[in-house]
Amino acid sequence: MDMVAILRATSEVIIVSWTFQQIGRKLLQKDSKDESPVPDRNNYQGEEKNDSKFVSTPEKVGILAAGSVLACCVFLCPCFYKKRRETSDTVLTKDQYTMDSASSFEVNSAAEKIPASPYRVPPSPRFSMSPQLSRLGSVRLNMSQVARATRNFSPSLQIGEGGFGTVYKAQLDNGHIVAIKRGKKEQFENLRTEFSSEVELLAKIDHRNLVKLLGYVDQGHERLIITEYVPNGTLREHLDGQRGKILDFNQRLEIAIDVAHGLTYLHLYAEKQIIHRDVKSSNILLTESMRAKVADFGFAKLGPMESDETHISTKVKGTVGYLDPEYMKTYQLTAKSDVYSFGVLLVEIMTGRRPVELKRPVEERVTLRWAFNKYNDRRVTELVDPLMVEVVGADILDKIFGLAIQCAAPIRADRPDMKLVGEQLWAIRADYVRSMRRG
Repeated sequence: MDMVAILRATSEVIIVSWTFQQIGRKLLQKDSKDESPVPDRNNYQGEEKNDSKFVSTPEKVGILAAGSVLACCVFLCPCFYKKRRETSDTVLTKDQYTMDSASSFEVNSAAEKIPASPYRVPPSPRFSMSPQLSRLGSVRLNMSQVARATRNFSPSLQIGEGGFGTVYKAQLDNGHIVAIKRGKKEQFENLRTEFSSEVELLAKIDHRNLVKLLGYVDQGHERLIITEYVPNGTLREHLDGQRGKILDFNQRLEIAIDVAHGLTYLHLYAEKQIIHRDVKSSNILLTESMRAKVADFGFAKLGPMESDETHISTKVKGTVGYLDPEYMKTYQLTAKSDVYSFGVLLVEIMTGRRPVELKRPVEERVTLRWAFNKYNDRRVTELVDPLMVEVVGADILDKIFGLAIQCAAPIRADRPDMKLVGEQLWAIRADYVRSMRRG
């Protein structure tokens, strides 16, 4: 592929997209006033109280006996601990935090479960500030075990490939299936930062629409990231028809909602704000129940640390076609850069087209520009993926493409945040369900 042509096409998006702001500015203005407040994290702290009481003589005798038993344990436990530790590297404990995202809107608090509903916007989720250590350390493997699980990194088990390296499906000795991402050896030093970034950031997140980190290996010239296995391929594969059945409109809408929820968690509810920086269809994995999980945090960055900071300055990383033009111009990264990428992704989900398709006629090569022109001419029905057989009302399509264009506004101030995007998608889905019931 001619990268010069791609970059030239991308620059066209930047130029043309400056006309978006007048159209999209009022789309979500009313709803932005009704955002739910972020939960107060201080409410999770508790207090302890200690009461001292007079101890009688019989009680002293009991305490003395208990102390003797305790002393024996102090000397004996290290022996058992040493033996247990020698075998711990071969054990995989069940990840108690893994859940099927097709089920209800579950949060980590067992006392709070909110059923999914197409007629309501889910409230601001309360997630634990960081995952339990048992999840991160639930897979401990050495290189010989990894080689056995991947059949010595057999090409037949390869399920993906990216800038960091190759992803393999692996079956552990106890039957559990995981995904193992192996860093490229020829870029060992160059990928050190990317590897550390992905491990550190994945360890901080715990959300059903984000791929979970189970473990990692950093040994010699091998860098491996072990994550949950998501069995149904990437969103891009489904849009290309490589997985059999074509996605219907409702599935596409629910996938978009799932991605919006995952990004909302990263931006608002993670321990520290995380900016993904590489939101694209090949980084969206689908479960067997067609629910979406955002993957590949190799380019992810922590957001501004101080309350008075509006952005972080960093060199541009991402994928051509999804990159925020303001980020490319100023090197200033914010969560709104993910919002721009999501806008491009939403157009891709509904049209089936990649962001840049050089084999198309000139006026259609940049998908976002083509979609904007159709939207502006009130011809949104011509934007729908021709592989999708059902008929969707023009009013529903107008709302969803209008939201996508608002997300892809050239100036970050004109873009909604991901929380508001998720709420709007839920409202669109409710309208769609009602229209289907009316027939």
